[in-house]
Amino acid sequence: MNEEVVWIDFDILEKFMADGFKGVGVPEDDAKICANVLITANKRGFDSHGVSRFKPIYYDRLKKGIQSPVTKFEVLREGPTTAVVDGHNGMGMVIAKKAMTIAIHKARDYGLGMVAVKNSTHYGIAGYYALMAADEGMIGINGSNARPSVAPTFGVENMLGTNALTFALPTDEEFPFCLDCATSMVQRGMIELYARAGKEIPRGWVISSDGKAKTDPQEILEDFQKGKAALVPLGGIGEETAGYKGYGYATVVEILSAALTAGKFLKMLSGIEGGKEVPINLGHFFIAINISSFIEPSSFKKTAGDILRGLRASKKAPGAERIYTAGEKEYLNWLERKDKGVPLDKSLQKELLAVQQELGLSQYHFPFSD
Repeated sequence: MNEEVVWIDFDILEKFMADGFKGVGVPEDDAKICANVLITANKRGFDSHGVSRFKPIYYDRLKKGIQSPVTKFEVLREGPTTAVVDGHNGMGMVIAKKAMTIAIHKARDYGLGMVAVKNSTHYGIAGYYALMAADEGMIGINGSNARPSVAPTFGVENMLGTNALTFALPTDEEFPFCLDCATSMVQRGMIELYARAGKEIPRGWVISSDGKAKTDPQEILEDFQKGKAALVPLGGIGEETAGYKGYGYATVVEILSAALTAGKFLKMLSGIEGGKEVPINLGHFFIAINISSFIEPSSFKKTAGDILRGLRASKKAPGAERIYTAGEKEYLNWLERKDKGVPLDKSLQKELLAVQQELGLSQYHFPFSD
């Protein structure tokens, strides 16, 4: 780890972010939800969606008035197993947690629950909400569209979002199965991490407007703004490595995130109108499936665990240390980090100090504040 990186306790950073959210108008309970979603990303090793997003994605947008600090959660339509919600451009994490909570309650009563959301904002790590269902002994599924940044197969224009499609389910192991990933080769946050580190990205993650692969992360971030670069769908550029599969799944998420609520989609989600930043109006969907409606939960968990253990015990490729299953690395990240905290590089240290000074949060004493 770079010597300029400082590790900070999880609880301290979570409280700091909650106070930061409160400082720009987010109610206390909602601020705690937002901070908990972000710190959970860091605990699981998703640093691209954790503290690094606190200032540029949330704090700064709230200061600019691009989204509302006070969340108006309005249920527009509801049935025994379904609901449609308007988030009125409030805090995405608050909207998402309430929506999945409704889905879980419906699944507990009727076996299945699904909630579709419109007019929301970035909700952080997608796995947080699917894991809510898994923690209740259910299967959790959720997805969200996002600002256009991904080109369709054989295209170069950023049309689709990274459009995460996430699944979580309980097992008889110490950690649930959780597949939490974008439908693109990589998400924008990872490009930002590479830019912070001054490292080139692998070829095949990003395509330029002339159809060539790009590897300079800082140049890529600038070209994103100009419409001169786009992320590539899961599978890669063109059809040779099956990029059409990621393109197809991203389109499914786009449709489910927008068509069920008559919400916005594709270029409508750019967040720019007339050259000015405006609310992005994202759409999400949340599904909870009550396992006990199908089979005894302990039986399901054992079968799921047997499948995962079988996969990990299968023959490894030459030179490979081991085989993993989804959710395992995140669990191992937590075991490694639980006593160390969150790694903050120089740029993140500066961002937190800027927030601290702006809000006068003098109760926090960071080792890099001298």
